[in-house]
Amino acid sequence: MAEIEKKPVQIVETVLRDAHQSLVATRMTTEQMLPIIDKMDKVGYRAVECWGGATFDASLRFLHEDPWERLRKFKAGFKNTKLQMLFRGQNILGYNHYADDVVEYFVQKSVANGIDIIRIFDALNDIRNLKTAVNAANKEKNAEVQIALCYTLGDAYTLDYWKDIAKRIEDMGADSLCVKDMAGLLTPYAAQELIGSLKESTKLPIELHTHYTAGLASMSLLKAVESGCDIIDTAISPFALGTSQPATEVMVETFKGTPYDTGLDINLLSEIADYFRPIREEFLKSGLLNPKVLGVNINTLKYQVPGGMLSNLINQLKEAGKEDKYREVLEEIPRVRKDFGEPPLVTPSSQIVGTQAVMNVLSGERYKIVPKESKKIMLGEFGQTIKSFNKEVQKKIIGDEKPITCRPADLIKPQLPEFEKKVAKWKQQDEDVLTYALFPKVAEEFFEYREAQKTKVDMTKANKEAGAYPV
Repeated sequence: MAEIEKKPVQIVETVLRDAHQSLVATRMTTEQMLPIIDKMDKVGYRAVECWGGATFDASLRFLHEDPWERLRKFKAGFKNTKLQMLFRGQNILGYNHYADDVVEYFVQKSVANGIDIIRIFDALNDIRNLKTAVNAANKEKNAEVQIALCYTLGDAYTLDYWKDIAKRIEDMGADSLCVKDMAGLLTPYAAQELIGSLKESTKLPIELHTHYTAGLASMSLLKAVESGCDIIDTAISPFALGTSQPATEVMVETFKGTPYDTGLDINLLSEIADYFRPIREEFLKSGLLNPKVLGVNINTLKYQVPGGMLSNLINQLKEAGKEDKYREVLEEIPRVRKDFGEPPLVTPSSQIVGTQAVMNVLSGERYKIVPKESKKIMLGEFGQTIKSFNKEVQKKIIGDEKPITCRPADLIKPQLPEFEKKVAKWKQQDEDVLTYALFPKVAEEFFEYREAQKTKVDMTKANKEAGAYPV
């Protein structure tokens, strides 16, 4: 009997970024993470996802920590393991589009301070919004560029669509491709079909990132790997399941003794889980880890709403004293999404569509109240959606204003010189300019806190080499 070819699946551990972002609103501190890094570094992960996404904002806003210093501490501790970040294309880690000079400088500084793999995505899968970040990352000889496609369902999202966009991503200069299933919508046999098709259209290594929200994720990872998926994202068990990822140990055991055997040591993983278990208990006691996010939420499949978006909606309705309208809002979301060109529901499109659905239901008239973000999406300020907007709705929202048809960032003049001026009085390190660029108000509060505490950036560890690209 012929021996089956070995094809070990690689693991990216998410506990230091997406796992705690998904379960406890990104509240794990650097001090809680550092003691276990040495052990995590011995595992043999493909990478540890530890930066980007909401960690940057949350570090400043809630933890009074400098995200750049966190990254440098990670780099000092992870001597054998690549560090990965999540980067929102032209939005970087914020919620608006930034000028190309800011995007380029942020990429440069991320790599200079320790990032090895940059996972870049756009909420609308508009690849024009990835171009600047991808080109900037490709200029950095130490960086790997991964482009993530936001997985979603809808008439336009056919296998041909996914195959075509994967080919375009390869042509853009990506080193790998990630299917980013942020809402946990990918069913096992759909995963088998999708990964199989992508394998036909691209030579790039393929990674699957999914969430356990609908209870499908482990089965979907299994089918994806059997269909040729090279890398999977998992979270160590105390911070797995629910709105997070499948458990690392479970997936390692699943593939043990098969051609996909990861080769990772379950005993070492067990010790890492033992470290994180008391931290999980602290979050449970404080109420930051709500047991509700740990269950299976079938509404995810029914309404295509990511877990974080659901909790957001509940909060909005609670504040308005209208929790009885929850079902109506859930039913309104797919209608708003259709009017808005059927975008994937991920930051910031998920918040925009969700908030608009809440406004439509609470006001008793569709699009009577329109938040400025809804107007921005209808003006094309976030880019191009896969399907056309509902023309009547667009007219109601933007009136006679002319929508943007070019890449939105083409209309934004260089911003770095202005940000440099504004941050001058607080600046201790070059990176402070980027912190301010993304979150001006939060950055000011953090810089004032830093001064009040009389803490200084450790310039022996700060990156002083990578200057901004010439504007």
